[in-house]
Amino acid sequence: MNERTQVGVIGAGPAGMLLAVLLRRAGVDCVVLERRDREYVANRARGATVEHRVVDLLRRHDLAGGLLRTGAVEDAVEFRLGGRRYPVHYEPLANGRSHYIYPQQFLVRDLVDTYLADGGDLRFETAAEAIDDLTGQPRIRLADGRELHCDVVAGCDGEYGVARRAVPAGALRCADYQYDYAWLSVLAEAPPSSNCVINALHESGACVHVRRTPTVSRFYLQCGRDETRADWPDERIWKEVRIRLALDEPWTLHTGPVTDTGTVRMRSLVCDPMRYGSLFLAGDAAHIVPPVGGKGFNLALADAEELALGLIERFTVGDHRRSDAYSQHRLARIWRAQEFVHWMMDLVNTPGYGTADAAFLHRVQAARLTRLVDSPAYLAAFLEDYVGWW
Repeated sequence: MNERTQVGVIGAGPAGMLLAVLLRRAGVDCVVLERRDREYVANRARGATVEHRVVDLLRRHDLAGGLLRTGAVEDAVEFRLGGRRYPVHYEPLANGRSHYIYPQQFLVRDLVDTYLADGGDLRFETAAEAIDDLTGQPRIRLADGRELHCDVVAGCDGEYGVARRAVPAGALRCADYQYDYAWLSVLAEAPPSSNCVINALHESGACVHVRRTPTVSRFYLQCGRDETRADWPDERIWKEVRIRLALDEPWTLHTGPVTDTGTVRMRSLVCDPMRYGSLFLAGDAAHIVPPVGGKGFNLALADAEELALGLIERFTVGDHRRSDAYSQHRLARIWRAQEFVHWMMDLVNTPGYGTADAAFLHRVQAARLTRLVDSPAYLAAFLEDYVGWW
């Protein structure tokens, strides 16, 4: 049995669900295909930092209700080095602009609920196996043998999804950068130990502490690229967190059961263009950024809004100009985010990790932090990208 829709959306993450909600509201027919079940999608823990311009995006579309009710406003970030705090307060340079902390899975739940309440077609446990005829009338082949015929396919299924794999070899120019270290990502049932993000610069490696909810915290520990969870028993995790976040003044670290860990092999990737024929890529299917600064989640949502607006014009008034310019428009923003993240990776992570150069480079890193907190002009440029009002 074959079916037809205007837009086939692969992936029910933040990009796929925001795109589907906006299309549905504008009367553009779409079907969302998600290989996982609803419970998995609703609890898939990823980023949580929602930058200023994305909060505005959600407000514009009346989709910020959950975030504004239960999200935590973040108006500062703290750096630590050598037992000292280096707090960075957004005011007065930010003019009232701030981050919110609202876990990605919470926003996805909000979007799923909105889409289904509007009568949207969302199919969990429905895997897309392949996409055919991308330069003609595309067809999404499903695992059960059926096909979904579309005018347009939106690939929002991540780095390892079927969408990017469907593009012929050589049609995309993918610029890739591999860092020579990894991050151990740790989720713990532990109340936050700070009311803002902590980025600790330490000779043993970076440690980042991020609040998730009033009872859950995320920690990132810089480690070797080849290290695994087996190298990091819970005792070692908490020992290194204490060492790297240490202060010369009284301070309490809240600990608790470790509920999830994973090794993030830090890399950056940008695919150019973000389109091939009738296939448009959004979010991690088109670009990857390391988690420092929380940009991946935000870039995915901005991709989805721009793609939705272009497709709405295409299907409602027959104007293809905005959808045709989607890749060019988004890549300019994506490369700026990549530049900022690359700079911040050098600021936060111990350079020359595990090499004889580390001691010298760590002093350069400390000088960079001193410049950041001492120079209003340097700090203003940092906040513009970090808080995200550009």
